[in-house]
Amino acid sequence: MRQTALPDEILMQVDKPARYIGGEINSAQKDPAEVAIRFCMCFPDVYEIGMSHLGIQVLYGMFNDREDVYCERVYSPWTDLDALMREAHIPLFSLETQSPIKDFDFLGITIQYEMCYTNILQVLDLSDIPLLAKDRGEEDPIVVGGGPCTYNPEPIADFFDLFYIGEGEVSYDALFELYKEKKRTGMDRREFLHQAGKIPGIYAPGLYEDSYHEDGTLAGFEPVYDDLPRTIQKVAVTDFDQVYYPKAPVVPFIKATQDRVMLEIQRGCIRGCRFCQAGMIYRPNREKNVETLKKLAVEMLDNTGHDEISLVSLSTSDYKELDELVSFLLDGLREKRIELTLPSLRIDAVALDLMKRIKGVNQSPLTFAPEAGSQRLRDVINKGLSEEEILEGAGLAFESGWDKVKLYFMLGLPTETDEDAREIPQLAEKIAERYYELPKERRKRRIAITMVTSFFVPKPFTPFQWACQLPPDGFLHRSHEVAESLKEQLNQRSITYHWHESRTAQMEGVLARGDRRLGKVILKAYESGCFYDAWEDHFDYDKWTKAFKECGLSMEFYTQRPREEDELFPWDFIDCGVTKPFLLREWKRARGGIVTPNCREQCTGCGCRVYGGGVCFENQG
Repeated sequence: MRQTALPDEILMQVDKPARYIGGEINSAQKDPAEVAIRFCMCFPDVYEIGMSHLGIQVLYGMFNDREDVYCERVYSPWTDLDALMREAHIPLFSLETQSPIKDFDFLGITIQYEMCYTNILQVLDLSDIPLLAKDRGEEDPIVVGGGPCTYNPEPIADFFDLFYIGEGEVSYDALFELYKEKKRTGMDRREFLHQAGKIPGIYAPGLYEDSYHEDGTLAGFEPVYDDLPRTIQKVAVTDFDQVYYPKAPVVPFIKATQDRVMLEIQRGCIRGCRFCQAGMIYRPNREKNVETLKKLAVEMLDNTGHDEISLVSLSTSDYKELDELVSFLLDGLREKRIELTLPSLRIDAVALDLMKRIKGVNQSPLTFAPEAGSQRLRDVINKGLSEEEILEGAGLAFESGWDKVKLYFMLGLPTETDEDAREIPQLAEKIAERYYELPKERRKRRIAITMVTSFFVPKPFTPFQWACQLPPDGFLHRSHEVAESLKEQLNQRSITYHWHESRTAQMEGVLARGDRRLGKVILKAYESGCFYDAWEDHFDYDKWTKAFKECGLSMEFYTQRPREEDELFPWDFIDCGVTKPFLLREWKRARGGIVTPNCREQCTGCGCRVYGGGVCFENQG
């Protein structure tokens, strides 16, 4: 019987020991001695969050479909186990075979959120892998980073051997074949990284050098070998219907954040919201055939035993065959008492009809994401949603029986004024008024509206990559404006207001648009005790500010400094499929409050045609 790497007396001391024992349904079981490559897949956060990530499930299944690869998993130990492992000198281990991470050929880390950067160092540290890539030897794993944060990998470049830029289904086979050649020929580590850097989508940061102007802005970025590309082009799936998808995903032992079957119906987005990085880097929009999705849904439910299925995409409403897919699922799932959820819907008559068919009303709040309170600011961010459409959608919902609404907004958006912030509760008031226009006999109770504001963070490869970010006190001022305006509303008793932590948003902004010099800050912060920074009760702002001071760098340089139109950005060596001239054009249109049509209405010339995008692609079929 397989023995856990943790003694029972330690497991009994930690919260949720099932996070660390492995053996879940559909987890891979192979003999490590019979494979050529051992790959450990890491999500640098707690198990319940990592197990909810679809990308890891896809790559885990795809890798293990290869006979010559055994892919296992590891997640960040929670703080209780972290302390016990350090005290007892227990190395971090994989779930499947309880093997030390240091024994693997590859450690692949998916990087979804900037505030997890110190957790990456936690994983390396507990694994006894040198934190800095330059200090690793021939026996250490090749550390590979993937995910959306690799679209600006420079702040964490010192800690990685390779970055995979783009969609994981494309280039990993080539990387594995090169690694097998390394083992056959005795190729050393540096030469392997050199050759890997020629594979599409693979970036070897240690083989590139940066330089800076006296004002601290980036002056140049060059490879140390002439045969390495100066521009790394992301890789993307072109035949999305036939690409690998896990029919038997791993089922967690304990409740995960997304404890359900996740059915990806499309990838990309047609909307072009100017604040949204995902909507840019995942272009072009690609759909799966509805018949393919029907088969996948049945197989995944049968193979997992889940009692819920969720349709996954950036904008579910834009999937062309949504009504047919929903009808098929409802017809087949009702007898099995399986629940269907549809996130990312635009609230209109079609969406409300679907929601009524799925759940009925009053099961959960109706969710809107206007993002801004004023129409002027919604035009600036290219939300493509008018006040009339918002109120019409709310009215249709109320007529159908909903009486709970959740509204999501951002504060600190480019060109935002105090008046824009004050219009957030004014919009909530108009929605409440629409509810009270219903005849009294149709209103079972008082309308319940929840307003939630987060703070805007400019991201690379968006039109707002040139924008300044408000400082924490500026964010708090805007939150105060919202709260004060709420007091003026007639229906304020029906409206609840929540806002997020402002200093976390500032740190996210620093790391999102930072350069390679931030690596020493991240290392200093980790050495002072920072990790699990994504969790507000663990984030220590004072330790981070001290780390910046000791490294001679300024947070404000990365957040509040205006960018010139022709400034060289740390991520400009990456071709993400949208061009810098397009983004600059959208930045100028934003400041003019000019709306850009969505991709199905008109091609914007963003650059995604090299992947088969454009109106001609979107309108096929």
